[in-house]
Amino acid sequence: MLTSIGIFIMSVESLMIKYTTVSSFVFSFYLGIFIFASTAGSLLFKKKEYVKNALTSSFGMLIICATMMAISNIFFITAVKTTTVANVVIIFSTSALFSSLIAYLLYKEKMTRNIFYASFFMFIGLFIIFSDELSFGIMEGNIYALLCTILFSVSFVLLSKYKEMDRVVLTALSGVALSVITYFLSDDLKIDTTNLLIVMSMGLIISSISRVLIGNGAKYISASEVSLLMLIETIMAPIWVWIFLNEIPSSNTYIGGSIIILTLIVNSLYTLKKEEISS
Repeated sequence: MLTSIGIFIMSVESLMIKYTTVSSFVFSFYLGIFIFASTAGSLLFKKKEYVKNALTSSFGMLIICATMMAISNIFFITAVKTTTVANVVIIFSTSALFSSLIAYLLYKEKMTRNIFYASFFMFIGLFIIFSDELSFGIMEGNIYALLCTILFSVSFVLLSKYKEMDRVVLTALSGVALSVITYFLSDDLKIDTTNLLIVMSMGLIISSISRVLIGNGAKYISASEVSLLMLIETIMAPIWVWIFLNEIPSSNTYIGGSIIILTLIVNSLYTLKKEEISS
């Protein structure tokens, strides 16, 4: 229940990004500040020894993961602003399968037959979505979404290997990295009050509350169930922008997206069934 509510709240983020009129770099710069503020605030209540241990434990990998998460965020925000939200969230929904492929390439983790089949259909769905954009000569946003997904998947695999990394400290550092990177990429960081309030609401309220709910809820359900519930965002995010901004996905997005979503549902249900049998 907690995870479902968290993912439902998180599905509003794409609408908030789309609604703003500032560039993706300006949005990212201020979002990084608010992400750091929300997470660093919680660290103030921790003992100094806790924070020191969290920073010194796998420090190099902590910086790498924080930087990758920051760049992934920049790609995501840029993608939402340059292509349809449906395309972005559908492409991003493949991150679980990409994580399995990356874990196999980096650490030779066993890739089960169902992951192989699911990956095959996933790439078919992605090809259909991308081929539609190729016909119009506009695929920049889709590429950003794919880069975001790959970077997120790599960081997810690394996090699974370095379990000692403190997630709160990691999130705080990713906020710092997000602001530092976009500071050097942006020529002008001016922002009006309306846009600032939207970014602040996302950084301090929407993102923080949704992540806490998802994180706490994930303690009581399996990874397969989390993957299945993540489809709530894939379905709801395009609905929000359709209701409020009248953004309608292309026919190829419906076809490719349906293949990907169906593949993810079948794969998650199959994995859940296997887990029930093995237990």
